[in-house]
Amino acid sequence: MTRYAARRIFFIIPVALFVCFITFMIIHLVPGDPATVLLGEEATPQNVAALRHQLGLDQPLPTQFTLWFWQTLHGNLGQSIQLQQPVLQAIFQRLPVTAELGFASLIYSLILAIPLGIYSATHRNSWVDWLVNVISLLFTSIPGFILGLLLILFLAVNIRIFPPGGYVPLSEDPSGNLRDLILPMFTLGTGAVAVNLRQIRANMIEALNQDYVRTARAKGMPENNVAYVHALRNAILPVLTIVGLQVGAILGGAVITETIFLWPGVGQLAVQSLLSKDYPVVQGVVLLSALSYMGANLLVDIGYVILDPRIRFDKE
Repeated sequence: MTRYAARRIFFIIPVALFVCFITFMIIHLVPGDPATVLLGEEATPQNVAALRHQLGLDQPLPTQFTLWFWQTLHGNLGQSIQLQQPVLQAIFQRLPVTAELGFASLIYSLILAIPLGIYSATHRNSWVDWLVNVISLLFTSIPGFILGLLLILFLAVNIRIFPPGGYVPLSEDPSGNLRDLILPMFTLGTGAVAVNLRQIRANMIEALNQDYVRTARAKGMPENNVAYVHALRNAILPVLTIVGLQVGAILGGAVITETIFLWPGVGQLAVQSLLSKDYPVVQGVVLLSALSYMGANLLVDIGYVILDPRIRFDKE
């Protein structure tokens, strides 16, 4: 297992290099000039040229990429053009806020999906199973930005149960933090609920039809033990892969949700930086998102070994 993890970490390096190169080239192909955005449309060409020289934007793209990548290898993602602070500092200041939203959404999706998926599979073709399928189809069909706007319209504007947006740190006001968290958590986690629910239901139905389950029933084992001990242990393995992808997608999904609910996390920072042509911040956020995907997939593989002793990567 140790050798496998070391190999996976080694292969992260060329993938990260490729992500850096593609991100750098794409962001520099976007129309617009950071110097013009920073100084305003009324800035003189001389001032714009001076700022471009100061930021190094007048150099050829290969030179800019080489300098930026060399800094990245040394743990320096550059200086934010708009915020006038190191990119890593700007990201890490907002990362706990995004992590709070992302992991709350993930926990919410699993708490709702696992029991509903198991119950739906063990009561197949019942009215509960039919209702669960309708809910999962509905949750899958609604885009996140539409759901977020609907929640704001009905629960924040009309009924006024929750605030329409904003953020209060947990350390300052726990109840206010929870009120601010609920709507974006539902918005970000609802799509994951549908995916996890359908996956768990399908895996449980398949597991309940296996020979070892029939053998356990033939021995007189209670049905709850058959479902929750024997079948669930094998049905949950494929869900780990889905959850790993969802963990990696937290940053991507948070971009829209944080923008709608004015949640001051990394997603909102990415949108603001993209609009202001703040190249270093956008590149840093994309690189962090790619690394989170790869790290989550590595943790999923390790989780496979913990849950299923038959899997041994070192024997490949």
